[in-house]
Amino acid sequence: MSPNTCWLCKTFRAEENGIISKVSLDEVLQWSQSFEKLIRSKHGPMIYKTYLKTEHSDENIEFWLACEAYKKITSQRKRIYVARKLFTSYIQPQAPKEINIDSPVKKSIIRNLQEPTQSCFDEAQRVVYMHMERDSYPRFLESKFYQQLKYRLRTDNNIPSVR
Repeated sequence: MSPNTCWLCKTFRAEENGIISKVSLDEVLQWSQSFEKLIRSKHGPMIYKTYLKTEHSDENIEFWLACEAYKKITSQRKRIYVARKLFTSYIQPQAPKEINIDSPVKKSIIRNLQEPTQSCFDEAQRVVYMHMERDSYPRFLESKFYQQLKYRLRTDNNIPSVR
């Protein structure tokens, strides 16, 4: 059994992954309209993250989601702590979940780490979003992963299959 099949099996077992039992066919179909609809939907980010694991690129969605949470931090002390954690996890060279951003963006973040603002990761987040939208999102839509999810939801709802 390939690693991709293993992820598919885990994803589609509602008893192992409560998200699948909660996601609607309508929500899943909307994801094909735009990456924005996928990333802003209730269950889309977690389903997409599961898919990205099959591509070994789930650090992108993790970073993007972490940045969304980071922007909501109001305490400066907590912001400093989380900014450093984001840097060591995703930005610094050889970080455990290093994301693909260019040197000027990294240098800008390093400069802002002493007194991080809500927006200090915005450019890195934009770059990661663009990578996901242009690279992995089109593959996601064409993947067996997404196609089988639609099929399963159609079958569960007894809706005729239409592509």
